[in-house]
Amino acid sequence: MPSKQYAILVDRLKDLSYLGSALGLLHWDQEVHMPPAGAEMRARTIGYLSGRTHEQFLALDKDKLLSKLAVALKDKDTAEAASVRDVWRSYRREKKLPVKFVREFSELCSEAHVVWAKARETSDFSLFQPLLEKIVAMKRQEAEYVGYKDSPYDALLDAYEPGATCAQLSPVFSELRDFLQPFIRRIVRAAASQPSLPDLKGTFPIEKQKAFNALVAEKMGFSHAAGKIDVSTHPFTMGFHPQDVRITTRYDERDALYAIGSTVHEVGHALYEQGLPVEHFGTPLGEAVSLGLHESQSRVWENQIGKGRAFWTYFYPKLQKAFPKPFKRVVFEDFFRIVNQVRPSLIRTESDEVTYNLHIILRYEIEKGLIEENLKVKDLPGIWKAKMKEYLGVCVPDDRQGVLQDVHWSGGSIGYFPTYTLGNLYAAQFYAAALRELPRLQTDVAKGRFAPVREWLRQKIHVHGKLHSAQVLVKNVTGEELSSRYFIEYLKTKYGELYGV
Repeated sequence: MPSKQYAILVDRLKDLSYLGSALGLLHWDQEVHMPPAGAEMRARTIGYLSGRTHEQFLALDKDKLLSKLAVALKDKDTAEAASVRDVWRSYRREKKLPVKFVREFSELCSEAHVVWAKARETSDFSLFQPLLEKIVAMKRQEAEYVGYKDSPYDALLDAYEPGATCAQLSPVFSELRDFLQPFIRRIVRAAASQPSLPDLKGTFPIEKQKAFNALVAEKMGFSHAAGKIDVSTHPFTMGFHPQDVRITTRYDERDALYAIGSTVHEVGHALYEQGLPVEHFGTPLGEAVSLGLHESQSRVWENQIGKGRAFWTYFYPKLQKAFPKPFKRVVFEDFFRIVNQVRPSLIRTESDEVTYNLHIILRYEIEKGLIEENLKVKDLPGIWKAKMKEYLGVCVPDDRQGVLQDVHWSGGSIGYFPTYTLGNLYAAQFYAAALRELPRLQTDVAKGRFAPVREWLRQKIHVHGKLHSAQVLVKNVTGEELSSRYFIEYLKTKYGELYGV
């Protein structure tokens, strides 16, 4: 019976998950605690374990167990069938990648991460360029191994957002770009005629900031018993198990708001990880649907909720109490405008929700050009500066604030960036559905009651794991397929009111 065979497959998948957790812990430690001198040995260790994990994954079908299940459950509409289909899809992809290639690429990325950090610190792209050239070459090779119909970039996109292609994304991104550029220009013009806003800079002890951020995380529903908050250069979330989810944030002693946005964002990711069904750990039914869906959970908390009037109606008095200077003298309306200030800027992770997607579109176009061999790595600093000037009207002064600002390329995550914009689109559509079904949502948030919206997201999205594809899940939750109109209307309504545009 397939159910007995499936139980055997589940045991094998759990063994793989234990290896994956160990690898994840090594990566987390590399970002948070590892001494610099440990980089070379860590790269070798991660490379070795990545190779072994790849080999063990391919061994899932050593006795044809997986392939037989894939045939037996091909047309079934069950949880087991959905799980097997996802494993089979990943298996067919991974089988095309030689073990030697996987190990070499993992070692290359571990080495590249350390060099990228040094290059970023010194603002010298030339240090990172040789390694990025190797990474791009190997990602092109990966695309050839995996195969594709139209663009080699499609093969890389598919690893992060299954089914996504350039043919689908390019028109959506072009539509967003064409809306955002004139919309941002109108906002900038309107902002120039508005009264100046107060300066919120000051001196904010890091330990007090950590306490406040921990409070925000706890109120949102982050379980400190099943999670941990640390510090890293680039904030991230790593879930080893629903009962062990690590997030990081970063602090600025001169800016109390600097960490809060990152913390709320990463807690959104963590709530998804903590909300996955424990009983399905190790199988696709205990995993997030896609990176775009994962990003939607961080974005809905960071933007629709975390930058909303209701959220700060509850938290602003607490912020004023924690840091009376300067917040006691700043009225709520001015503070709210500062939180939602639109200002074209250099750094993606610090950009506002209106300008953010132009940062992603820029990266998408660069990655696509690199993989399709229309761009060269050595030209990236200049290309980056030109696109930032064209799209956002800002001048990039150095590599640290330009082409070296993101960690993704050093980790080989080419094809990842588009999921951020997809996450924004999903988030706006989910939030619109939540408002329809939870008419007291904003009233509850304003009173510090986050459980209703958190549980709505958990029951609608988190607990299903990969039972449904992203496309099917969006339609199940919202009643229609993914559309950019919810995001565009959200921006028009919110920022039209704030800036009178």
